[in-house]
Amino acid sequence: MNLSSKHGESRAIVSVILALAWPTMLEQMMQSAVQYIDTAMVGSLGTQATAAVGATTTVGWLVGSSISAFGVGFLAIISKACGAGDRETAQQAVAQAVLSVLVIGSVCTILTTSLSGAVPMWMQVEEHIRPTASRYFFILYLPMLPRTASVIFGTALRAAGDTKTPMKVGFVVNGINIALNFLLIYPTRTVSFWGSSVTIPGMGFGVVGAAVASAAAYTWGGLHITYALWRHPMISPKGRGLRPDRAILFPCLRIAFPNMLQRFGTSLGFVMFAAMINSLGEVSTAAHTIANTVESAFYIPGYGMQTAAATLTGNAYGAGDSRRMKSLTAMFLPVEIGLMCLSGGLLFVGAPLLMGIFTSSEAVRELGTVVLRMVAVSEPLYGVSIIVEGMMMGVGRTKIPFLYNIIGMWCVRIVGTFICTQILGLGLISAWGCMIAHNVLLFVLYLVSYISGSWNPLQSGAKKLGAAEQNV
Repeated sequence: MNLSSKHGESRAIVSVILALAWPTMLEQMMQSAVQYIDTAMVGSLGTQATAAVGATTTVGWLVGSSISAFGVGFLAIISKACGAGDRETAQQAVAQAVLSVLVIGSVCTILTTSLSGAVPMWMQVEEHIRPTASRYFFILYLPMLPRTASVIFGTALRAAGDTKTPMKVGFVVNGINIALNFLLIYPTRTVSFWGSSVTIPGMGFGVVGAAVASAAAYTWGGLHITYALWRHPMISPKGRGLRPDRAILFPCLRIAFPNMLQRFGTSLGFVMFAAMINSLGEVSTAAHTIANTVESAFYIPGYGMQTAAATLTGNAYGAGDSRRMKSLTAMFLPVEIGLMCLSGGLLFVGAPLLMGIFTSSEAVRELGTVVLRMVAVSEPLYGVSIIVEGMMMGVGRTKIPFLYNIIGMWCVRIVGTFICTQILGLGLISAWGCMIAHNVLLFVLYLVSYISGSWNPLQSGAKKLGAAEQNV
């Protein structure tokens, strides 16, 4: 192959990667923006309203992470089938995804609603806030069936190369949420615009209104993503039965279970990490909370690329195209590192301004600026981990990421933070240093897996490992 044809192929691969990644990035950017708006709107009701809404957030992470893990299982199977041109298997896998949504969504609905009164107590919410927190949690998780459909069906569409439909649905869901927030949270009020008074109707339901708005938006999103899946030309489950199919479900569970444990373990680790930081005092807690919120938006390019990596490597694996797999991996990492260098640079330069948006405290702003600039330097390294993990998910290798993430979270971040903050009496900077050490360890472990080829079932050195893992 001559040099010009190689360059042409590289440009084509980059175009495909970005075409898959940008809708996911845009969707996540919209979600982050809406999260900021929701926080501000509920926060305007007072500290009790904010506490009632935020008290059960970590429980929501645990529920959502379990559902997302099943999506990863179906992603690996569907993307492989699409890559092999096996429409029969792809459609059968989606039919089993429908069955899983019905079962998982129903079970989650029963569990979350029946435990809504106990969750605020488990989370040690102050007694006078518990009734509001319980009502919020009950309403928010009542539509678990459509919420489960949004997660799993959205993943199925992405696995088939359709990232635009979930993006469009996500835009409308967020728009509905914001509009209903304005109508349901606040009472009817008069607002002045350029000297003119405008009456804006409202129901004045407060925190309950915020929960209803989100629940209604989630319900619409679940119904619409289901309709889009049924109309998809490649993977529509129309006409398929819903009897359990062991040939699909067992491989899916083998892939999903380690990912579920990984997400559960890391979510629990985040809770422990936050609890230790809360013990450092008000300034550290505020700086950590705001810095976390700011930082999350700068990981969007990385996770958008991860979706593309999982889909395209799964397609190449299904087609048995080792050459294309090699070309993809050679392009993913430079593009990802470039994007994360850009986002890290913006975060480093803009850290003081971004912290100033969320706080007027000089102490909080300065401390948050320091930790944000620390993590900004490590973002390109973390980007490598994100991409290699995505490629592993695409080919169904979820046990290795599970081990890496649990070791990094509990042996480095949690143990290190405990030693630094609880024994040595150090502050927030040391805790974020442990978090960065966790990210560096992941970079090293994933880089070794990438260089050795142990992640790739199509590489001769990994065939035996792949066969052994599938037989576990």
